Amino acid sequence: MVRPVEELPKAHLHLHFTGSARVDTVRELADQHGLRLPDALTGDYPPQLSARDERGWFRFQRLYDAARAAVRDEDDLRRIVREAALDDAAEGSRWLELQVDPTSYAPRLGGITPALEIVLDEARSVSARSDAAQVGVIVAASRIRHPLDARTLARLAARYAGDGPGAVVGFGLSNDERRGVTEEFAPAFEIARRAGLALVPHAGELLGPTAVETTVESIHPDRVGHGVRSTEDPRVLDLVADSGIALEVCPGSNVSLGVYGSPEEVPLRAIVDRGIPVALGADDPLLFGSRLADQYTTAREELGFDDEGLAALARGSFEASRAPAEVKAAALKDIDAWLAAPAG
Repeated sequence: MVRPVEELPKAHLHLHFTGSARVDTVRELADQHGLRLPDALTGDYPPQLSARDERGWFRFQRLYDAARAAVRDEDDLRRIVREAALDDAAEGSRWLELQVDPTSYAPRLGGITPALEIVLDEARSVSARSDAAQVGVIVAASRIRHPLDARTLARLAARYAGDGPGAVVGFGLSNDERRGVTEEFAPAFEIARRAGLALVPHAGELLGPTAVETTVESIHPDRVGHGVRSTEDPRVLDLVADSGIALEVCPGSNVSLGVYGSPEEVPLRAIVDRGIPVALGADDPLLFGSRLADQYTTAREELGFDDEGLAALARGSFEASRAPAEVKAAALKDIDAWLAAPAG
């Protein structure tokens, strides 16, 4: 007898813009714009992926780029934001930090500023609905672009920095972590730090503990996207724990990309037992076929977390978030109520 994970209040801190899209939406947008999608996004879905090597990552990126190309105009961007907020709320998510690189949509929308403004405006709009999660935005730079581009995005993020729905609440660094030199992105993160933004780079999924150590020491982040491979070196795991950094752990992503062979291998228990704050995330549900509630189900069914453990993970997601104080307080109270209710 267990409590439904969909009813457990959560914050979702690791969700990429295009990767959040419903597959049916991507198909509809592709038809609307006269685009042909790869078979893995149409008849042979969800795709079988692995990023253990460069070829595997190329296939993942090719599918992601094909889906992103179907998002072409203002209505499309608004639809992605709106549906992400509605889908998250249906799974118990109260607060969503949606990560977007406006560079991807700038050419068709007049630049990075109007592209970001569209996302922020729709985030404000959908957050006012009772059936949607409230949405803050993380502006993310790409490791495959020049670090000067990251500084441009950091300055843009700083201009729209704020608290609450429809504001930029964080600055990230994503894409293939085997590319780029992490230390060269530190100046961009310093711009974001001065603006009061959460610093949330990716590290430690495709690369091992050294990548996490470099990220911690050069960027001094608030959270690290993934970070799971810090468990491979006790010294790095201690560094993460002592730094007070939260890890955004995405079990579905880890398995789909071949980082671990099965859900049971994801080292969530080792991270939690070391006292490191954790926020579970879905990363890219469009390509991995698993959403936020599925990550909690995996923690329960494959990794041995009981309902008290799931509630602790949910609390950690809010405590690591930039959700408004009143949203956090209400959610933490409701997490306690979920745990106090009889299992059914």
